[in-house]
Amino acid sequence: MDPVAAPGTRAARLLGTPVPEAPPPRSLAGFYWHFIRQAKLLFAALFVAGLLVALLDAALPAMIGRLVALLGSHAPETLWAEAGGSLLVMAAVILLGRPGAILLQNLITQQGINGNFTSLVRWQSHWQVVRQGLPFFQEDFSGRVANRVMQAGPALRESVVQVVNAVWYILVYGTAALLLLGDADWRLAMPIAVWFLAYAGLLRVLVPRMRDRSRKASEQRSLLTGRIVDSYTNIQTVKLFARASQEDAFVRDGVQALNAAFLRQMRLVTLNGFALGLLNASMITGTAATGIWLWIHGQIGLAAVATALPMAWQIANISGWVAFNVTAIFENLGVVQEAMNSIAVPPTAPDPPGAVPLVVPQGKPHGEIRFEAVDFSYGRDTGVIQALDLRIAPGERVGLIGHSGAGKSTLVNLLLGFFRPEAGRILIDGQDIAGVTQESLRGAIGVVTQDTALLHRSVRENIRYGRPDAGMAEVEAAAARAAAAGFIGQLEDWRGRSGYDAHVGERG
Repeated sequence: MDPVAAPGTRAARLLGTPVPEAPPPRSLAGFYWHFIRQAKLLFAALFVAGLLVALLDAALPAMIGRLVALLGSHAPETLWAEAGGSLLVMAAVILLGRPGAILLQNLITQQGINGNFTSLVRWQSHWQVVRQGLPFFQEDFSGRVANRVMQAGPALRESVVQVVNAVWYILVYGTAALLLLGDADWRLAMPIAVWFLAYAGLLRVLVPRMRDRSRKASEQRSLLTGRIVDSYTNIQTVKLFARASQEDAFVRDGVQALNAAFLRQMRLVTLNGFALGLLNASMITGTAATGIWLWIHGQIGLAAVATALPMAWQIANISGWVAFNVTAIFENLGVVQEAMNSIAVPPTAPDPPGAVPLVVPQGKPHGEIRFEAVDFSYGRDTGVIQALDLRIAPGERVGLIGHSGAGKSTLVNLLLGFFRPEAGRILIDGQDIAGVTQESLRGAIGVVTQDTALLHRSVRENIRYGRPDAGMAEVEAAAARAAAAGFIGQLEDWRGRSGYDAHVGERG
């Protein structure tokens, strides 16, 4: 296992599972299950808690009907003596049972899933993305990639929790309603049964369209985030070229594209709400009319009518809540589908099979570099580097001179393993770098680039980035050798941190 996976292992122990080294599957179901299976006990508990809440809610209209029956069949002076036990049970369900079930559901969701599961998805997603090859990041907006990593966790979590809490709820509650009303008279359950069929048909028509439009809106949202971050990250270039108006147009196009995609999505939401309102009104009216007709003809008692009407009304109420959640579910599905484009991606530059760490000998001169008949042309017909033979002895200093595009940076990138030779090989102390792990290769090579950007962290963390275990004395010695110790002591950031604790701004 990669040694840098250790922090990930600790973070993932929130749910008792190690960080997987393989990327998530490319299929939507596989992507979901890749993460859910790591918290399956929590989601199973939420499933059971949702079942309990739905059953207790379905019992409330039945208890109303039972109370009406008790009041109709007992004299006031004998009600408590003859039906006191039933009244106490109903009171216990309302006062203790239902609040307790809701508390259990909230504890599982808010204390067990919301924070831990979201953090797990974010961490594992980042763990996969940060190990992609350099071309992966060069071909996309860094802001869009970051947005996908950040949004995947909440979107995946919310869509699963909403399915359990809302869709599962309406299925359980609706089934209980059909059974209770059907037990009184099958005709009394017919309006609700017809409503379920129509509701399922409505979802069948609208949900796929809602999913597609949600995904497109999410894509536009990530693209807009990428455009904004691109402008802010390169703000010096924007200022130097006085191109604020050009950046305005660049971002405005993204805003308009997102707005158009969002409006298309909202049109379906509005249509869904209108159709659902008609269905609910028809169900309530149908249930009331059926109940009254059956009561007039002596087919059912008043208690059955008293049970049916609140049950129909509750279904109408929760159907709106479920419809809202279904909309949110598919908005989140769109976000997850869009995030998969960065997260569920096979490594673009994986270590070769059987790769081993680079061994750097100690106690003798080391660091010999050999280029043996190396060719590299970025896939073009004409080569940038052709049949290059070069030996750099341990301790030797070599300068590469040539015009722009001659291959100087390419040579260094080949040595660092960012690209692989199309022919020939590169050896360090006799070890072909094609067979060593990239982390060990780059960890053994110090590079000072032309870009002097720093990480948005403390001065101390930046200085010892190449050697995280360096002590403070080594940090100060490095600063002194770079003639930076004097001004570092005078630094102070906007939070009052000073010296080596001061944080530099983005890119330093």
